[in-house]
Amino acid sequence: MMDIQEVREYLPHRYPFLLIDRVLNIEPGKRIEALKNVTINEPFFNGHFPDEPIMPGVLIVEAMAQAAGILGFVTEKKKPSDGYIYLLVGTDKARFKRRVIPGDTLHLFAEYVVVKRNILKFTCEAQVDGKTVASAEMLVAEQKV
Repeated sequence: MMDIQEVREYLPHRYPFLLIDRVLNIEPGKRIEALKNVTINEPFFNGHFPDEPIMPGVLIVEAMAQAAGILGFVTEKKKPSDGYIYLLVGTDKARFKRRVIPGDTLHLFAEYVVVKRNILKFTCEAQVDGKTVASAEMLVAEQKV
């Protein structure tokens, strides 16, 4: 389990773009389960949409990618402070099933599929109340900065 302080050690993102609040479970080289608490205070709800707030799908994808990034860092035993970053370089088979609204807790899952050279592949899923809201396959590239 990781609290927000440890999450910040593994992700270079900061407010308003840090989309992981906590890691519940992580098995290096296998899988991760993380949380994003969705509140009405999110800056994107001002415009998406003012009378019917819905979390943008692209931010759900980003949250899944951030969970995958943490899994990649932990698996490879590296951190951004070591001079590395993971960049999202591909998304395949992205599907959106349900709306994510203020008050929801987004459970983010990523499973490690394969690594080839510096490219890591993950299958990802986002759930609310045990129901899938989004899924995708993701490719991230490790880059020395």
